[in-house]
Amino acid sequence: MLAFVTGGSGFVGYHVARVLVEHGHRVRALVRHPGRAPHLQALGVDLIQGDLATGEGLRAGIDGCDAVFHVAAHYSLDPRDDALMYAANVEGTRRVLEAVREAGGPRLVYTSSTAAVKLRHDGTPSTEADGFNDPDRVVSTYKRTKVLAERLAMQAAAEGMDVVIVNPSTPVGPYDVKPTPTGRIVLDTMHGRMPGYVETGLNLVAVEDVALGHLLAYERGRAGERYILGNRNMHFGELVRLIAELAGQRPPRLRIPFFAAMAYAVIDERVLAPLLKRPVRAPVAGVKLAREPMYFDASKAVRELGLPQSPVEDALVRAIEWFRSAKMA
Repeated sequence: MLAFVTGGSGFVGYHVARVLVEHGHRVRALVRHPGRAPHLQALGVDLIQGDLATGEGLRAGIDGCDAVFHVAAHYSLDPRDDALMYAANVEGTRRVLEAVREAGGPRLVYTSSTAAVKLRHDGTPSTEADGFNDPDRVVSTYKRTKVLAERLAMQAAAEGMDVVIVNPSTPVGPYDVKPTPTGRIVLDTMHGRMPGYVETGLNLVAVEDVALGHLLAYERGRAGERYILGNRNMHFGELVRLIAELAGQRPPRLRIPFFAAMAYAVIDERVLAPLLKRPVRAPVAGVKLAREPMYFDASKAVRELGLPQSPVEDALVRAIEWFRSAKMA
């Protein structure tokens, strides 16, 4: 099989490319800067220079392929990235769908997110059947763009395209190169830079399981269906204590009230980050997201795809070891 992967130089995209290569498939990957993707070159991946924001490289990458894995997305809670998220996540998905259609319709696995899955108000784990979040009511631009992009993929499937949708929850593991906001939590906790936290809930999954879930979705998924790729639901306090324990750090003990966290986030986002010309460390959207636990049930993907459920502890150990080897601070 010849597969085309968007976002191959990113966290999940790299692991999808690696899994495909390990299973004997040939892989092309769309990257904006080929010189910055030595880890993909080491896998023997053919690099296609391009950009979702312009559509450059899509036709050349998809031509002749048996499968397309549209993994690329921009994930940020910084409001300064809003325009970029619309360009990459929504319009980029529209361009990929058009290119796949023009290429004759190889099977497309679209990487959405549990950000697009509607949460249950009683706090119990949501499933694929709970539907979509309302894009006009979600509290972050990232969530809004993922809802809109998944709707495009669903519409394409309804029109007859061979599209399978996967919704990863919160992947953790090695090669989180940026890092993602979740990777930043791991980094800050393992370096003792998280004195306190706002309690919430989330679903963790090993990034390697998410990557294999993409291949399984291609092989076994039903067109027009969505599959949550997740594993373990955890309280945020439980997560940071576990990371600290695995990293040999003292766990954060201060549970910060929501109103205090929101006050600091407003100051950080609107005053400190612009004044100091640094990234936002406490985004307002991130604090707002903490008001509702984000628990999910991945049993459909386990049942229909055979999604593995590897221990989250092991994935966190691999993440910590990789961050240390990469000397990321």
